Amino acid sequence: MTEQVDAVEADDALPEAMAGVLAAYERHLAIERDLTPHTVRAYLADVASLLDHAARLGDTDVTQLDLRTLRSWLAKQQTMGRSRTTIARRATAARVFTAWLARTGRIPTDVGASLGSPKAHKSLPPVLRADEAAELIRSATEHADDGSPTGLRDIAILELLYATGIRVGELVGLDVDDVDRERNVIRVFGKGRKERTVPFGRPAARAVDFWVRHGRPQLAVQGSGAALFLGARGKRIDQRAVRTMVHRRIADVPGAPDIGPHGLRHTAATHLLEGGADLRSVQELLGHASLATTQLYTHVTTDRLRRAYQQAHPRA
Repeated sequence: MTEQVDAVEADDALPEAMAGVLAAYERHLAIERDLTPHTVRAYLADVASLLDHAARLGDTDVTQLDLRTLRSWLAKQQTMGRSRTTIARRATAARVFTAWLARTGRIPTDVGASLGSPKAHKSLPPVLRADEAAELIRSATEHADDGSPTGLRDIAILELLYATGIRVGELVGLDVDDVDRERNVIRVFGKGRKERTVPFGRPAARAVDFWVRHGRPQLAVQGSGAALFLGARGKRIDQRAVRTMVHRRIADVPGAPDIGPHGLRHTAATHLLEGGADLRSVQELLGHASLATTQLYTHVTTDRLRRAYQQAHPRA
């Protein structure tokens, strides 16, 4: 949030020519690439920071950008204590931006094409064991014994997050009609608003069905619209409320790591792999554009790899 506020202030102070290019880039991201508002804000924050740095060095137009300026901007991020992950992300944002500048004829050559970036640490978030995931659902069900609509909703959310591995943003964006209760699949709009279909099992189907029939009508108000999951006031539930709920329910599971919805996504992917699913299938379920992302996002235990080797290799 602080970085985005700083970026807004930098945007206000940019030379007129740079501010105009930044505005055009925002339209490109939002309209031509059809990115989500959150993604657009993230890209703009990084680019605004870069342009502000260039302006402080005396540049007044994007035609003056060069590789030395880009590298000094990244070096500044390091002196400010930014993480390797953040610096790597910002380097990517700079390369995407300069590629767009060159493609649209705003600069003669792509000055960011050879810009390097530090390799981000490949830290894997903690995941639940299968028994901890089962205990999470059992505990949530126990808390919903009073029949409250929010309790029924929370069970349905937890079951769906664990069953499908969808992102929390995808979950809160679901409408009632996105759930095909005959085939047990949901229609999800992921990053870049790409549509995909994700299956779920019978436990999630029962929980969602019970929520829709008995819980949702108790919370629904005139402004509820088609939203599948509603907040306490009857409007579409927001991501923060889901994260708070997941952390609260995880705390009820003895010894479980403190994970949020993203941790449940990682847990779902891990359990799929450990159950024998192939990486390509998991990639499609998660909505990853690249298989490399899935490989970083999921992990397979050494024991499982050793077993696979022993079963498959003729010289094992």
